[in-house]
Amino acid sequence: MKSKRAGKPAFFIVFALILALTYATFFGIENYYGDTRNVYVKGANDIRWGIDISGGVEAVFSPDKADVDITDEDMDAAKSIIETRLVNNNITDYEVYSDSDNHQIIVRFPWAAGESDFDAASAVQELGETALLTFCRNEDSEDVILSGAEDIEKAEAGMDQDGNYVVYLYFTDAGTSKFSAATAELVGSTISIWMDDTMLQAPTVNEAITTGEAYITGMADADAAKSLADKINAGSLPFALTVDNSKLQVISATLGSDALEVMLIAGAVAFGLVCLLMILRYRLNGVVAAIALLGQLAGSVACISGFFPNSDSFTLTIPGIAGIILSIGVGVDCNVIAAERIRDEFKKGKTIDGAIDSGYKNSLSAIIDGNVTIVIVSVVLMGAFGTPDSLIAKLFSPLMSLFGSQVTGSIYSFGYTLLVGTVFNLIMGVLASKKMLRSISQLKIFRNPWFYGGKKNA
Repeated sequence: MKSKRAGKPAFFIVFALILALTYATFFGIENYYGDTRNVYVKGANDIRWGIDISGGVEAVFSPDKADVDITDEDMDAAKSIIETRLVNNNITDYEVYSDSDNHQIIVRFPWAAGESDFDAASAVQELGETALLTFCRNEDSEDVILSGAEDIEKAEAGMDQDGNYVVYLYFTDAGTSKFSAATAELVGSTISIWMDDTMLQAPTVNEAITTGEAYITGMADADAAKSLADKINAGSLPFALTVDNSKLQVISATLGSDALEVMLIAGAVAFGLVCLLMILRYRLNGVVAAIALLGQLAGSVACISGFFPNSDSFTLTIPGIAGIILSIGVGVDCNVIAAERIRDEFKKGKTIDGAIDSGYKNSLSAIIDGNVTIVIVSVVLMGAFGTPDSLIAKLFSPLMSLFGSQVTGSIYSFGYTLLVGTVFNLIMGVLASKKMLRSISQLKIFRNPWFYGGKKNA
């Protein structure tokens, strides 16, 4: 009896945690000091909605060098870098077209989360930055030792051993050789680090650095470190781009301004009906399943809103919403399988505890198989339709190279939301559901097989 009572609080603890996650996910945690908004945890209001829901900006970029020979390869490189910068900012709903004949790149992307000024010129400014990182002798920006575009393999935001925010740099083989020779030559002198025309710092060289790694200090916070790392990883454009302000356009939402409100209402009603049907059909199992589905939905939204530290808001489009809905459907299926298996165990004469344990155990393989299949599909979609330099794309590069590059943000968004929804389904639909049901079944009022699909005690 002691072991049973020991598990009773688990239901209330898990339920409270899910409610807290749901509240924080949808409403965030923030306060105002005068007109200043301080955000501690991002909520649903921080989600960046796609063009189809909130509208966006269309801009035309042109090279700033009219007197040089610009090849089709140069234009393709510029297009690829802009796509990379968009995805680095979690802007996955976009359209980028390269017009090689007129030397123009047309870009369409949605407004940032919470945008109120709708300043198109400000919105597109970052996409045209050259972001060229160079290492120079002393503080002479003209005496370049190596450059980010040619000699740096990748950059990562992180923290050093003292807890300061830094950007770690990993050099290519050629960059390693250049940096090693330069630091050996300049011991006691300085090497300045420049981002375009701005000097970031000029550290003194104490010894030759031959490891092929270095790091940049002086980052104010995690966002500053991530921003700098993203710009370095995006590389420098083969030429600077300028925006033709006369061609800037504001794009209206393709579904209309009321589409988001209608979708949210419809989604809430549908979610409520699904939960009600689960409760009517599976009784206490259905109640636990409804709580687990709420946790799954909250987890999915958290991965989109930038809820977790050092993460940006993900661009949510109509296909992305479809991914969430599909993952919830998989979550319902997961709970239905477990509930039906528990019913079968009662038919075999099992006790309440035995039916719950055996029901989840016997349903686990089917649940895992279905969810793993969807995870694989989601990862393949993200690899096939994301930017070529993303981790997932690199893993699938041998296969995807047979079909060519296909950067399609809306499909990438679908794959992402389907993936995170399925992962949270495994967490909530398997682990949390079993923990809650096993716990609440120990309460005396619920020690009756009828609550779990069995026959009612006489």
